[in-house]
Amino acid sequence: MTQELDDQTIIRALRRLSDLLGHRGITGEVCLLGGSVMVLAFRARTATKDVDAIFQPVQVIRDLARLVQEEMDLPENWLNDGAKAFVSPRHETVEADLPQFEHLRVIAPTPEYMLAMKCMASRIPARPDEHGDLADIAFLVRYLRLASADEAIAIVARYYPEDQLPARARFVIEDLFSEGGPR
Repeated sequence: MTQELDDQTIIRALRRLSDLLGHRGITGEVCLLGGSVMVLAFRARTATKDVDAIFQPVQVIRDLARLVQEEMDLPENWLNDGAKAFVSPRHETVEADLPQFEHLRVIAPTPEYMLAMKCMASRIPARPDEHGDLADIAFLVRYLRLASADEAIAIVARYYPEDQLPARARFVIEDLFSEGGPR
C-alpha cells in the first residue's frame, strides 16, 4: 500500500511550498481537487494517496514540489495535476475553510462542483486498500442534502454536458437513491 497523506502532512507540505515560493519572491495558487479536498475541506476522510490540483505558476510549483517531496520523504508526485482532465469550463472555487499561506493561496471546488467532478470520475476501487469515488459521492450527496438522483444529475449537468456523464456515474447516483437515499 502506498503512503497516505493525512491533513497535517498535506498542510506541512503546502506550508513548505509557500516558504519556497516566498524565497523566490513568488506567490502561487493551488486549487485542490479530489481526495485532498475531501480531507482538508470536508474532513470526510483522514487521508488521501496524493494531492491532485491545478496550480500556478505551473513549472515553478512542479519543481518546488519535487524539493518538498525530497525534504519530507513524500511519495513521488505527491502534488500533481493528473485530475485536470476533470476540470470543467464552469470551474467554480472557494477558499472555504482551507489553510492559507503567505505565498500560497489555496482554493477548492464548490461542494456542487466537487460532486460533479467525483461523478464524472466515478472510480470504483479495485482493491480494499484503495479509495474510489463512491464514498465521496455519497458524502457530498448527504452534505448537499439532495433528495433524488435527478437533483444530483442536474448538478452534474451544470458543469458538464449531460450526454458526457459516464453510464457508471448515472448508475452510481441512481443506486445511492434506490434504497431510500444515500447511506
